[in-house]
Amino acid sequence: MGTERRPIGIILNGVTGRMGYRQHLVRSILAIRDDGGLPLDDGTVLWPEPILLGRNEVKLRTLADKHGLTEWSTDLTEALARPGVEIYFDTQITGARMPAITQAIAAGKHVYTEKPLASDLTGALELARLADEAGIKHGVVQDKLFLPGLRKLKRLVDGGFFGRILSVRGEFGYWVFEGDWQEAQRPSWNYRVEDGGGIIADMFCHWRYVLDEIVAPVRSVQALGAIHIPERVDEDGKPYAATADDAAYGIFELDGGIVAQINSSWATRVFRDELVEFQVDGTEGSAVAGLRRCRVQHRSMTPKPVWNPDLPATHDFRAQWQEIPDNADFGNGFRAQWEAFLLHVVADAPFRWDFHSGARGVQLAELGLRAWKEGRRIDVPELGLAT
Repeated sequence: MGTERRPIGIILNGVTGRMGYRQHLVRSILAIRDDGGLPLDDGTVLWPEPILLGRNEVKLRTLADKHGLTEWSTDLTEALARPGVEIYFDTQITGARMPAITQAIAAGKHVYTEKPLASDLTGALELARLADEAGIKHGVVQDKLFLPGLRKLKRLVDGGFFGRILSVRGEFGYWVFEGDWQEAQRPSWNYRVEDGGGIIADMFCHWRYVLDEIVAPVRSVQALGAIHIPERVDEDGKPYAATADDAAYGIFELDGGIVAQINSSWATRVFRDELVEFQVDGTEGSAVAGLRRCRVQHRSMTPKPVWNPDLPATHDFRAQWQEIPDNADFGNGFRAQWEAFLLHVVADAPFRWDFHSGARGVQLAELGLRAWKEGRRIDVPELGLAT
């Protein structure tokens, strides 16, 4: 006799997009099904039943057929009314998110969403208020916290490896093709501010929870944005004006006087081991963490280089660092957070990455844009609805 399944209907809105399809449908929801479901403490397994939602009927039908799925819709109201639906997930463009989530909350569904939670802080706080008042479970994707490299970095911070942390330096980005002689690997709306695009709106939400949860709370922000590539070519081969920032250079002051500098760019070529790397320096040691790897140099093992530009370098600086072992089986970060949210919904397991956490990310992005516009340092106040 097989293990009893406990089905749970999940609307996936925006699943025809790059992230919605690859990370959320294939590598999370379908991966859970491929592995036999998510085991529960009572001996049953939670079995996700995805309902694909989007605007393009042909794309939805093609995706459903490809993966042996039967449930899809182009009508949110109709999908929310289907029996068995318990969770609404949103990975649309940012501007379309608030009305859809509001409708899902009104329908009594639990809500999980990609970030940014909303286009502005006012909207994000309103969604948090509505969700709390409705008594539903709510969450925002904060996938970087589940990456192997950053989980190792957090272990080091929690274990006191660094002594007093002094600074953080982050480098993120890669070259996004303009779309003329090679197809762009990001959708064109990312480069139109009128559609909610911009790297500050996108990445500062990430940097908020990474800094807050792994290093220390963010207390101020300075930022300089740039539109390095002013014209790009869209998915239909038509040129368009890029009105949103494609690079941002931020300085964040954290609790304890820690200074974090993070460069984010879609107009840089990678000369790093990974697409994102953070170096944390402390009085007792330093670490460099990426998506998967994390290397350290302790105070006792720190060499004593001497600056002499007249002689070739004799130190192999990279070889002087030690690799942190995995010591665990790190799975896909998106799937790990999906599993945590599903257990939060059906078993009331802890889940702290809620709409209030998402609102803090929107707050930092909004303040970063303002700091760029006004050319000054801006304090990051506590949010009235924050948990």
